[in-house]
Amino acid sequence: MVTVSRRVEVTPEQVFAVIEDGWYFASWVVGAAHIRKVDPNWPAVGSRIHHSVGPWPVSIDDTTVVQALERNSMIELAARAWPIGSAIVRINLEPAGLTGTQITMSEEVAAGPAKVLPHIAQTVLLKPRNDESLRRLADIAVGRAARAQH
Repeated sequence: MVTVSRRVEVTPEQVFAVIEDGWYFASWVVGAAHIRKVDPNWPAVGSRIHHSVGPWPVSIDDTTVVQALERNSMIELAARAWPIGSAIVRINLEPAGLTGTQITMSEEVAAGPAKVLPHIAQTVLLKPRNDESLRRLADIAVGRAARAQH
């Protein structure tokens, strides 16, 4: 499992508001290139985001499914990008101080060719991507919070 973390100066509710808007998914998830459809009940358990992964014209159409949810504090996703593989991604949001949030993202390869890679190779591939995803998620949450104040 590869885990990254980032503190952001907005509330868990403000971070979760970005996650629960499935149309923002490609804006913060590195590798997601295009959102084709978001189930109307997103992010309920079992709901899906239908997305494309990778650059056009070699992008792959696939889905991400919510496996577990604790509103404003945790979401667990089954992310697919076949034929590359699939992963379980868990995002935890913990209050940090009066108005901050500690965001932690853990990813574990679940199936496919990437599963046979040694943990160190998975870390080398996933850590920078997940660090960037958290940076983007934080930036969007902070930007939305700033706009809401004006």
